[in-house]
Amino acid sequence: MAIDEEQVKNWLLDEGLIREKIYDENANFHYIINFPNNNAMDIINPKSKEDVLIIGCATEVSHEEQNIIKNSPKEMNQEFIWKIRFSLNEMLLDFELEHPNDQLTRFIITEDIFEDGLTKHVLIKTIKKVFKGKLQCIWILGKTYGSIQNNDFPDVLD
Repeated sequence: MAIDEEQVKNWLLDEGLIREKIYDENANFHYIINFPNNNAMDIINPKSKEDVLIIGCATEVSHEEQNIIKNSPKEMNQEFIWKIRFSLNEMLLDFELEHPNDQLTRFIITEDIFEDGLTKHVLIKTIKKVFKGKLQCIWILGKTYGSIQNNDFPDVLD
């Protein structure tokens, strides 16, 4: 059974989250949302799997932070990558880490919701969960390399 785009769109509109709908040849529909504020996330219903909604967030590590990582000891970088893996795995999130030479450049966090479990409550909770996964990575990056200011992200988002 296919995901009801109108229902998903209405839920996102109710919460004031939609930034734009974009064309995606591989998707039945693809929305860019703001959660929270100006943090972009994707809501995708892929053509290849019509009964699933993918909530995702891709994050590029800044050039400044990449330089800090590049100039750090290899063992420190490897330990950092493992901390990210363990943390996201504990949150039961799907993820892809791009880390050539053990230097994180980008990470993508996703979570699927299948049609038979899709409700507004589950959608919003999943959006929050994916964002909190991103936040966790940013905090681990800052703690490991000292490159993030304490006020870049609030302590609690609920």
